[in-house]
Amino acid sequence: IKPHGYAVWEAIQRALDAKIKETGHQNAYFPLFIPKSFLAREAKHVEGFALECAVVTHAGLKRSDDPKKILEVTSPLEEELVIRPTSETIINDAFSRWVQSWRDLPVLVNQWANVVRWEMRTRLFLRTTEFLWQEGHTAHETAEEAEAEARKMLDVYRDLAENHLALSAVAGEKSAKERFAGADRTYTIEAMMQDRKALQAGTSHNLGQNFAKAFNIQFQDREGTLRHVWQTSWGVSTRLVGAVVMAHSDDRGLVLPPRLAPIHVAIVPIYKSDEERARVVETARKIAASLAGLAVKVDDREHLKPGAKYYEWEKKGVPVRVEIGPRDLAKNEVVVVRRDKAGKTPLSMEGLPDRLRALLDQIQSDLLAAQRAFREANTHAAGDPAAVKALFDGAGGFADGLWCGSGECEAKLNADTGATIRCMPFGAEPRKGSCALCGKPAQTPAIFARAY
Repeated sequence: IKPHGYAVWEAIQRALDAKIKETGHQNAYFPLFIPKSFLAREAKHVEGFALECAVVTHAGLKRSDDPKKILEVTSPLEEELVIRPTSETIINDAFSRWVQSWRDLPVLVNQWANVVRWEMRTRLFLRTTEFLWQEGHTAHETAEEAEAEARKMLDVYRDLAENHLALSAVAGEKSAKERFAGADRTYTIEAMMQDRKALQAGTSHNLGQNFAKAFNIQFQDREGTLRHVWQTSWGVSTRLVGAVVMAHSDDRGLVLPPRLAPIHVAIVPIYKSDEERARVVETARKIAASLAGLAVKVDDREHLKPGAKYYEWEKKGVPVRVEIGPRDLAKNEVVVVRRDKAGKTPLSMEGLPDRLRALLDQIQSDLLAAQRAFREANTHAAGDPAAVKALFDGAGGFADGLWCGSGECEAKLNADTGATIRCMPFGAEPRKGSCALCGKPAQTPAIFARAY
C-alpha cells in the first residue's frame, strides 16, 4: 500500500480507534503464529477457516549443498503454526488465564494487526492474501451483556461508515449460512457500491459460549458457582479503503471524503514571470497558514504546468483545489474547485478560511447524501422469484423482500443469480407474505444482493 493509500487507512484507523476507546476498550497485541491445535478446538471455526490457512512447517534456512539450490529449509517444527487468519483462538487461550472471577469481567480488548488468508482469487483491498484490520474481543458475565456489546460495536461501525467514509449502509443480522464460523449470531453493515453490488463493510459477532467452552474460559460468579463467559468479536479491515474508492470515485480518479483525505486543500499558484510567482506564492502560503488544523499543500513545483497539477490532485481525490493567479490577486479573490462537482467558483479572500472549512463540511455531507440516494434508488421491492431474477438479470442492486428461512432457498438464490442474503435488516417489521425466493409463506424481511 503506497503512502497516499496508507494515509487513508490511517485516517480510518485514527477515527475508529478513538471510538473504540470511548466505549471502554483497550488496545493489546497477540501473537501472529497460532499453534495448529488451537484451531481444532472449535469445530465450526476450523471448518470455516481451514482452507484459508497458511501453515509454517519448518524453522530456519541453510545454504544448500545441492548446486541447483541456493537455500534449503532445516528443522521441522514440533507443532506446525498457522499464520493468523483471525485471532479468536490465540486470544481465548490468553483469556483462559486472565479470567478467574466475575471481578475480572468484562474483558474489553482490541488489536490492530495484519492477518493472512490464502485467497484463491485476490482483489485489491477487497480480498487480499495479507490485509490490515482491527479485531475486538470481549468476555462478559452474562448473555445479555455480550449481546448488547455486539450490537453496540456494530453501531460504532455504522457511525464510522456514515460520518467518516460517507457510506450509507444497511445494518442487520446475517443468515446462518453467512454467519462467522463459530458465532451464534453475526451482525453486519452492507454498503452499495457504484456497480450496485453489496460490500460487507463491518461485522460484529455474538460468539455465545462456543469459544469459552472450547478454551475453558471460566469464572466464579457472584454466588461462587463456576461458569463459562459469554463473548463477542468484531472487526473491519483495509477493505474500507476499497469501499471508499468504489463508492465515491470517478473516471478522473479518487473522490475522498474530507474526513479521510490526507490533503484537504491543494493550492495551485498560476504565474508567468518570476515577479508574479513571488507575489502569488507568498499569498498562497498565507492562505495555507490561515487554515490551521487542515492538511494543505501549496503546489509551487516549477517543473509542472498548472494543468498537470490539477490532474494530479484530482487523481488523488483532494476535496478542494484553490487556484490563484495575478488576476485573482487584483480582484482579492481565488478560484475554488470541488473535487466532487464540476465547475469553478470565485471566492473573496475576505473570510476565506471559514468558507473553505464550511465547504469541506458541505462536501462531506453531500457525499453521504449522494451515496444514500444512490442506494435507495437502487433498492427494489421484490415480491416473488421472477422479480428477484429480473433484477439480477438486469442492472442489479438490492432486492428487498421476504424470506421463508430455508437454507435451500438461499442456496438456490446463489446458484441461479450469484446473489446472497446480505442481511435481515434491523428495524424492518415482520410482515406476512410470500418468500421472494420460493413463493412459500414468509415473514422475515431480507436484503438480497450480489456481493464482493
